[in-house]
Amino acid sequence: MKRLYTFLILLCVIAPKISLADEGMWLPMFLQKLNYADMQGKGLKLTPEEIYHVNNSSLKDAIVRLGGGFCSGEMISKEGLFLTNHHCGYSVIQANSSVEHDYLKDGFWAMTREEELPAEFSVSYLVRMEDVSKRINGDLTDDMSEMDRAKKVSELKKEIIAEMNEKDESLDYEIKGFFKGNEFYMLVYNTYDDVRLVGAPPSSIGKYGGDTDNWMWPRHTGDFTMFRVYADKDNNPAEYSKDNVPYQPKHHLPISMKGVQQGDYAMIFGYPGSTDRYLTSYGVKLATEKDQPARVKIRRKKLDIYEAEQAKSDKVRIQYASKHAGVSNYWKYFIGQTKGLKRLNVYGKKKAQEDAFMYWVKADPKRTERYGEVMKTYEEAYAQFEKGTLAQTYLFEAIFGTEIIRHGFSYLRLKGILEQLEFYKSGKFKKEDSFKTLSKADQATEIAGLPDKIKGLEGQRDGLVAGLRGAAKGYHKDYSPVIDQQVLVAMLQMYDKDLPDSDKPQEFNELMDKYKNGYMGLGLEVFENSFMTSEAKENAFLDNPSLKAMNKDKGVQLSEMFLGFYRAVIPGKVQKANLLKEKADRLYVEGLRKMNPDKSYYPDANSTMRVTYGNVLNYKPQDAVRYDHFTTLAGVVEKFDPSNPDFELPERLIELYNKKDYGKYADKDGSLHTCFISNNDITGGNSGSGVINGNGELIGTAFDGNWEAMSGDIAFEPQLQRTISVDIRYTLFIIDKYAGASHLIEEMDLVWEDKK
Repeated sequence: MKRLYTFLILLCVIAPKISLADEGMWLPMFLQKLNYADMQGKGLKLTPEEIYHVNNSSLKDAIVRLGGGFCSGEMISKEGLFLTNHHCGYSVIQANSSVEHDYLKDGFWAMTREEELPAEFSVSYLVRMEDVSKRINGDLTDDMSEMDRAKKVSELKKEIIAEMNEKDESLDYEIKGFFKGNEFYMLVYNTYDDVRLVGAPPSSIGKYGGDTDNWMWPRHTGDFTMFRVYADKDNNPAEYSKDNVPYQPKHHLPISMKGVQQGDYAMIFGYPGSTDRYLTSYGVKLATEKDQPARVKIRRKKLDIYEAEQAKSDKVRIQYASKHAGVSNYWKYFIGQTKGLKRLNVYGKKKAQEDAFMYWVKADPKRTERYGEVMKTYEEAYAQFEKGTLAQTYLFEAIFGTEIIRHGFSYLRLKGILEQLEFYKSGKFKKEDSFKTLSKADQATEIAGLPDKIKGLEGQRDGLVAGLRGAAKGYHKDYSPVIDQQVLVAMLQMYDKDLPDSDKPQEFNELMDKYKNGYMGLGLEVFENSFMTSEAKENAFLDNPSLKAMNKDKGVQLSEMFLGFYRAVIPGKVQKANLLKEKADRLYVEGLRKMNPDKSYYPDANSTMRVTYGNVLNYKPQDAVRYDHFTTLAGVVEKFDPSNPDFELPERLIELYNKKDYGKYADKDGSLHTCFISNNDITGGNSGSGVINGNGELIGTAFDGNWEAMSGDIAFEPQLQRTISVDIRYTLFIIDKYAGASHLIEEMDLVWEDKK
């Protein structure tokens, strides 16, 4: 019976099949080979060349990578205008807000080009992808250790990039591993640094639903922001200048005004950040039982502190808006993912796949020789992870999540330079063995060169001080010592109570024994003593930086202690496990692809451009419940609750609803559609990605996933997984009818009928 059961598992897991069209984050350069027939069957009307082409204009040229891939966007005019999510632009909106100009509350609309605000991030356009796997893998051998392998890969990447820079240094080059290090591709980008904020709705529209609705459907959020890219007069990248002109993209997306229907084709281009679809049952167990519960607990405590203080002051509300959003988003994500992994029995499904893999391996001596130890290697790796995971999680989430400790890291280099200056100026260097063993002549040379050495160190000190002074201004603009002191005390308490002494610095354990008032006493002393708690104190210190002051500063002491512990101890707890896992991952994925030669596999997301395609679809989340594929403005007003900050609404929007003044943005059913869902496969980094129909026209902007499929980064669930997007017509309605920024609509190409 056991053999029959194993055989049935094998049939289910390894039977050749084509991947479902809705699952997969596909590399655009391979769409014609792997996906094009599927895409046509779903409703695509474009040619492969119209989607991805190196030399000619194609859809890829309209897709924007924000920064290094923290979000995505899409070009919507020939004048450099691009669209992304409100939450992607949130930090820019917050940074430009004040009590007098509260763009978070009131929104921001540049009615002229001169009113557009610098965004302080760059954007990149993919020029091309190149397969460099043969070049890199050709210099790797199976008998290399994992560390030697990683070192060689790094060397080869640098070598290839150096060669490319010699040919054209105006472009940016990245080489990344795919399929767990089995393949390597070079990504070539053109990066523009002059980006400006053009328009953003108030948070009561752009963040409507807040934490309550985050990751939920039905959704009614107008989650969009607009920016403009600027270039020099020749359309090349340039630093910010008033002389720059709007960038003219190789392609921008026309905008469909027809709306979406159940079953319509939907395709998303963007830069998904990371997935772990090849994670094993060992990883699922560690995540659900240890790592994620710890992250949820720590983040919830921070949020409680933030929210209590934000409610007391508009200034603090604005200061901590972006910080709160960053902590909150993944607090809820980890809750949902843990529940989803358990509810959908992802552990059991992963275990079945692993059993089937080993059944396949043992059926052939050569496969056994290559892959026979894979699961044992995983077992050894995760035994190590079990010992070190919580130490690392608590250090990153709790300790490094405290602002004053994190800010203190920036002072440790200065402290090192001040120590060197004292060492040389005091003459202590003469007592070192390294000096004593020198000949008299060499000692004299060393002493003679001392003034130049000191002068060089003083130059480094002065440069660092100037940089720290500039950083201090930005840091204190959005900093509340009242909040940070509470967070520090709470995090120190969690860190001490939840971890064994062996997972904490010995100095910290001794510190806790010293303070009679415990965490409160230490927190009070830090904030009474440290120069980092106010801009005035920090500038006073930087006016005359001294080693004595730094050695007495409790904030600097904590930063140095915890960073030192992280560097000296944490790698020893998890480094061996990481190396074992990397080897097992590479062999496991290689074996899976050989085991299923007729199946099209896609690599995990890694902040490189991907395409996902499928259809606009409703879904059934549970028994007797079915969700429609769209929401309307009526649902926005139904949720309106002036007593709940998540569901406040501007009077202007309610007025437009009451008058049913939707203009040309109404659906054919007479309502104003706000959001829709599709079965596209996305993750973090895809936020702001354009949702494109079969004609290559923009129909919406992706901004979220759904609660029932929060396990999706690890295991895609076709019946449940949905992407939530803002209907482009709602976006245009807000720009035009709500904000009166019709000049922006005039830049866009609106399409009213399907192509024949």
